[in-house]
Amino acid sequence: MLLAGRFSVPPLPFTYSPSILSSHLKTYPPSFPSSSSFYRHRFTPLPIFTPRSSINQDNNTTGLPTDLPAMPAGELISPPSTMALPPQFSLESSDDEEAWVWGQIKAEARRDAESEPALASYLYSTILSHSSLARSLSFHLGNKLCSSTLLSTLLYDLFLNVLSSDAPLRAAVVADLRAARVRDPACLSFSHCLLNYKGFLACQAHRVTHRLWIQERQALALALHARISDVFSVDIHPAATIGKGILFDHATGVVVGETAVIGNNCSILHHVTLGGTGKAGGDRHPKVGDGVLIGAGATILGNIKIGDGAKIGAGSVVLIDVPPRTTAVGNPARLVGGKEKPSKNSDVPGESMDHTSFISEWSDYII
Repeated sequence: MLLAGRFSVPPLPFTYSPSILSSHLKTYPPSFPSSSSFYRHRFTPLPIFTPRSSINQDNNTTGLPTDLPAMPAGELISPPSTMALPPQFSLESSDDEEAWVWGQIKAEARRDAESEPALASYLYSTILSHSSLARSLSFHLGNKLCSSTLLSTLLYDLFLNVLSSDAPLRAAVVADLRAARVRDPACLSFSHCLLNYKGFLACQAHRVTHRLWIQERQALALALHARISDVFSVDIHPAATIGKGILFDHATGVVVGETAVIGNNCSILHHVTLGGTGKAGGDRHPKVGDGVLIGAGATILGNIKIGDGAKIGAGSVVLIDVPPRTTAVGNPARLVGGKEKPSKNSDVPGESMDHTSFISEWSDYII
């Protein structure tokens, strides 16, 4: 039944074996009675409610689902730690990469549904019943962010409209998924990130609010911004600009101000603040370059620049520019190696996630 704007999916009985479950997931219902806003997919024991817009596929004149749930061919592929694509995949465009990642997600979801029947209904409604990553993400965000007055159906259509019409945004979603899978050893799978990583979900919801903001739909963008902050404890102003390949690790307490800019392939941990000084309006927030790593609890204030490949140590307070490929640590932050000849990072901190290698060169460090 539909309660308070949510899609309510009755749980699967625990007595079902994986083999029986698999057969149910491959079986389509013979008929789909329609209501005013939903098609009700009825097949025992998994009643599923899916928005009408999610099942009107191209070349489907009946409006009924024709490929639910489609599984990628072959076995689940576990890429190596470098996340290099398997040899049989030659990806010539971002669409190819999106298709590959989506295939992985569906394979992972089916595997998890068969091994843990208690999650079967959840995995079916959030992943396996959808034909694309954009639809799955829109559905999941809609249910996460809805309330009694902000219906999930409205949010689903809003997210899907933005994602479907913006290829660069979808490419950023895929890059963020791969960033979490590669950089976080606790990330077990793409589907785990898609469903459970609030930093990833908050970032994707922000990408939609940012599109609304630049379309001068500020009222809706700010309403969604407030809801994202309530649900995920991540406060990113809709006007802030964020690149792709972003990892908000843990993410709780992250604050990003209105005029802040975050480059590509950055990793930012929990309780990081990119804020203003409180003394000026206008362009007043930090500009973070590509490949930057910002440790937990770091505070960066003012319209300053954090150079490409820089590293900000946990708990640091940064008030002036940090040169590219350097490490700033402390309160107030100082450059490792000194201001005149600072030590240079040999890797890309935002990708390597190396938080502590500078300690050997930090003469004031005492244990």
